[in-house]
Amino acid sequence: MLEGPYLSTVSATIQAAIAPVFLLAGIGAFLNVMVGRLARIVDRARQIEQLHPRSTGPEHDRHVWELRIIDKRISVINNAIFLCVASGLAICIVVAALFVSRLANWHLGAAVALFFVISMLLLMAGLIYFLVEVRMSLKAIHVREELLELDNKQKK
Repeated sequence: MLEGPYLSTVSATIQAAIAPVFLLAGIGAFLNVMVGRLARIVDRARQIEQLHPRSTGPEHDRHVWELRIIDKRISVINNAIFLCVASGLAICIVVAALFVSRLANWHLGAAVALFFVISMLLLMAGLIYFLVEVRMSLKAIHVREELLELDNKQKK
């Protein structure tokens, strides 16, 4: 009869995998926020696309400008989502490698460390893209100067 892993071995491996699993939960929370932002960006694009054909003059120019920013924001947040998903996948590899290493008695410490570092780099890049998208959104929502100026009737 084949002897399986001892319960203490499995238990110790689960304990070692807890930190990466919590990290995975955090990445999932970031992804939830990013996907929510993507949905709001898409909703705004649809609103502007409906207004665009009926607008003229400065209003039309404003719609074109905003649609260009929205298009860039979609690309940036998509990159952020991709990088964070890749980070999550690297963490899954870390957890799987921990178990394979322990159960098969392979020495995969260097590979586990490498994938953990790769995961952190991917997560950092994803968060940088997220920050860029947030900054782009702030640029898009600034109130135009002409709307902030008092007209002649209000000045008197």
